Amino acid sequence: MNSSANGVVNGGISYWYADDGLPAVREPLPGDASADVVIVGGGYTGLWTAYYLKKAAPYLRITVLEQKFCGYGASGRNGGWLYNGIAGRDRYAALHGHEPAVRLQQAMNDTVAEVITVAETEGIDAGIHKGGVLEVATTPAQLARLKAFHQHELSYGEKDRELYGARETAERIRIADAVGSTWTPHGARLHPVKLVKGLAATVEALGVVIHESTPVTEIRPKHAVTPYGTVRAPYILRCTEGFTASLKGQKRTWLPMNSSMIATEPLTEEQWSAIGWNGRETLGDMAHAYMYAQRTADGRIALGGRGVPYRFGSRTDNDGRTQEATLDALREILTRFFPSLAGLRVEYAWSGVLGVPRDWCATVTLDRSTGLGWAGGYVGSGVATTNLAGRALRDLVQQDSGQGGRTELTDLPWVNHKVRKWEPEPFRWLGVHGMYATYRTADQRERLRPRTETSRLAKVADRVAGRH
Repeated sequence: MNSSANGVVNGGISYWYADDGLPAVREPLPGDASADVVIVGGGYTGLWTAYYLKKAAPYLRITVLEQKFCGYGASGRNGGWLYNGIAGRDRYAALHGHEPAVRLQQAMNDTVAEVITVAETEGIDAGIHKGGVLEVATTPAQLARLKAFHQHELSYGEKDRELYGARETAERIRIADAVGSTWTPHGARLHPVKLVKGLAATVEALGVVIHESTPVTEIRPKHAVTPYGTVRAPYILRCTEGFTASLKGQKRTWLPMNSSMIATEPLTEEQWSAIGWNGRETLGDMAHAYMYAQRTADGRIALGGRGVPYRFGSRTDNDGRTQEATLDALREILTRFFPSLAGLRVEYAWSGVLGVPRDWCATVTLDRSTGLGWAGGYVGSGVATTNLAGRALRDLVQQDSGQGGRTELTDLPWVNHKVRKWEPEPFRWLGVHGMYATYRTADQRERLRPRTETSRLAKVADRVAGRH
């Protein structure tokens, strides 16, 4: 691990690994091999897919190939938000109609409970606490967006969502300048690394073969190519999320967007009493450059947001080291939300990449003509969505192999969705950096000029991003 001048442990993958330790090393691929299903990527998507396939068909020979170790990417670096958000739902409603999008949302609501149930059943202690998700507004413009967002979620069948004013928000958590919030019960806090380690151990116990330190350099029909040999299988499933651009021919498929996090020292009982947060909700806001946070099981605040959003050429970092300017920006959010914690030390900082498709829509696909499948593009909402993706890939493989037919999951509108590629460089870099600079400026203007209208700058950035 690396330390910055102010004593913050910076990089070293994430605080979650500092807390729970690095996993034992699994053997790389020993040479050419064969399987019934090859899964490329040992994160949540790959492991959930292996879990559900093996449970459904124990006779399947399933091999997982992971370039570093299971959970090295976003699965071991995220904010621990198990919640019901899915990227692209509104676009799917526009493409397929409102009712299919409602079914997709219901599937996501159910997915939160599914992950919790599987963790309990398999004995995975991932520090899960189902406190729901609280998203707050701290400016008039944010409050207007929050109220519109709340009504929008109700239109997708989320009847158990609640809207709070300033007083009710403060009863849950005391955030400076909070003027309202919306809460859904479909969310939980968890420890990301404990979940990914538990999943990896569970699928191995079921008979799934995992090879780590085995980068896949090329995927083609019935072949996963690595420096150590090629694994042949009827089905090759790409579950590589933010690292997809490193594969041959995939440079512009999904953009590897960076997100950064900090974790504080443990708070004292007095400090917790001052801010509340007794429900241990996951916490977000309605800013354009949004934040996300949780109260960890060991009494810290883990808080994240966008730092340097994108590296030229779709490059990804290695150890998660974070720039000092990003650390300062995340500290500023922490103390702006909780002024009483101004002297609280930040002990850890890290970054990771998430996968962003050009239309910001998560997808799950199986090409029945080639046996190639993939899932991802979660745009930062992957902790729960990966589970739904794993079950959908299971059903698609079973359907294609004659072991099953159409299911509720294969009929969801995100299945087999096609999206165009990102622009070539330097347009990709210029567009992403310009977009996030515009979002940050829009947030600043909304704080300095208290109006209910969303900044026009943010609307411009939305159009450039392709979000609307």
